[in-house]
Amino acid sequence: VQLQASGGGLVQAGGSLRLSCAASERPGSRYPMGWFRQAPGKEREFVAAISWNGGSTYYGDSVKGRFTISRDDAKNTVALQMNSLKPEDSAVYYCAAQLFNSGSYYIPKNYDYWGQGTQVTVSS
Repeated sequence: VQLQASGGGLVQAGGSLRLSCAASERPGSRYPMGWFRQAPGKEREFVAAISWNGGSTYYGDSVKGRFTISRDDAKNTVALQMNSLKPEDSAVYYCAAQLFNSGSYYIPKNYDYWGQGTQVTVSS
């Protein structure tokens, strides 16, 4: 299983970006998916997750009301729409798939596959 994250870039504060994560196989349509981010010198932080059928979504406190996670099972993709971006949102963003674990979506170790990361930089 390969996950390919894309859509990162440089944006001014208050702007928007849309990240996409493409799964190489069908797992994206059957398993919970999540987004995490990691800034230099910091631990990997939970951003958002979506259940296997898209019926439930979860967000980290710092992004609630600004970010939206969604999935398109026909395209095997999961998207993260990021609005009202702040400089503190700058990080490498990773998508992840929870295929075998059934633990909390909020914990990185509960995910089995990870994408390579895409850099998001928000200038002030």
